[in-house]
Amino acid sequence: MKKLLPLLITAALGSNAAWADNLAEIYDLAKQNDPQLLSAAAQREAAFEAVNSSRSTLLPQINLTAGYNIRQSSLNSRDSNSLTAGVGLKQELYNRSSWVSLDQAEKSARQVDSAYAAEQQGLILRVATAYFEVLRAQDSLDFVRAEKAAVARQLEQTKQRFEVGLSAITDVHDAQAQYDSVLASEVLQENTLANSYEALREITGEEHQKIAILDTKRFSAARPDASTQALIEQAQQENLALLTKRIAQDIAKDSISLADAGHLPSLTLDGGYNFTDISGTEGGTGNGDFNDFNIGLNLSVPLYTGGNTTSLVKQAEAKYVEASQNLEKTYRTVVKDVRAHYNNINATIGAIRAYNQSVVSAQSALEATEAGFDVGTRTIVDVLDSTRRLYDANRNLSDARYNYILSVLQLRQAVGTLNEQDVLDINTGLKPVS
Repeated sequence: MKKLLPLLITAALGSNAAWADNLAEIYDLAKQNDPQLLSAAAQREAAFEAVNSSRSTLLPQINLTAGYNIRQSSLNSRDSNSLTAGVGLKQELYNRSSWVSLDQAEKSARQVDSAYAAEQQGLILRVATAYFEVLRAQDSLDFVRAEKAAVARQLEQTKQRFEVGLSAITDVHDAQAQYDSVLASEVLQENTLANSYEALREITGEEHQKIAILDTKRFSAARPDASTQALIEQAQQENLALLTKRIAQDIAKDSISLADAGHLPSLTLDGGYNFTDISGTEGGTGNGDFNDFNIGLNLSVPLYTGGNTTSLVKQAEAKYVEASQNLEKTYRTVVKDVRAHYNNINATIGAIRAYNQSVVSAQSALEATEAGFDVGTRTIVDVLDSTRRLYDANRNLSDARYNYILSVLQLRQAVGTLNEQDVLDINTGLKPVS
């Protein structure tokens, strides 16, 4: 099938370190341990078993009965023992309700199967989101620590300049205030990172100490090679939420037929064979064997149910309208999501380019500001502001990369093409922690 979206990352040249979990490994753990996915799998199994249950009503129902009775009387000597056994058969020949119920059960199984596939796609997105939120938090912490080191160096230089009379005490206070602010940011980012790891553990059920990071040198971003309209048309056919709602609409339509079947007759074949063996004591009734065989057709025609059947039909018709409107709502949501994620991809590509240039410009501005500070044309406040802008630019660039990857996955989910290969493609663009 023609790929509508570009690959996220170019092929990897090396393997991830064993001590750093990568995205593929974490996803495999999630498939085994995620309660949400396992619950959906159990629902799927139950739905398919329900088909067998519905089908059973159309098959012959055979029952075996047996009994043994002892009769003793103090009034006379007519004591006796009796053994009875029988086999009964019932077969529906015509019952519209049973056939419609079977059709509904089969469609319900398809619906749950579609929901399970959607849950599998959801797991991919949940794992990827949690994974890259960890990397986002780790990058933010790294930038804060790098900024802390830079501000600490500037604070030390400012103190030295103050001691020899080259800087005012206000410069020292400004540098100290900036350093204290960065320390507070470091504490907050450490907490954010810990919480991000905890969100990952919630999915996999296991602790993760380190994870493979994005190889920014090999990272590449590309625009979708299909138009928005082409993606919307594909989503109409492959989006799992839409498929689930379509099946729900079909089931609701069958419910009308099921309710209307209350007006129709039913025909069953009933048969049976019974055997009785009676043995009497001396002076009793004597011995005897009795055989009985019967077979017949039973026709049941509902003549009047107090208006209940008509009411059930009207309820089912209203439920069908509800299901149809839910389908329309889901369709509009899918169209919105496809367009939004498509636009997000294009926006993040532009942002990545802009932030790349912003980092270069901020680095040059910081170097120029530091040079100006050394000759007395710029203040320490200017240096601190330039330092903050540099690390803000780096943080924005990092965020844009992660936003791009997640937007691509979200678009694939909206179109209905998200699968495990996407996990492997992204995984090739990761590298071990240095």
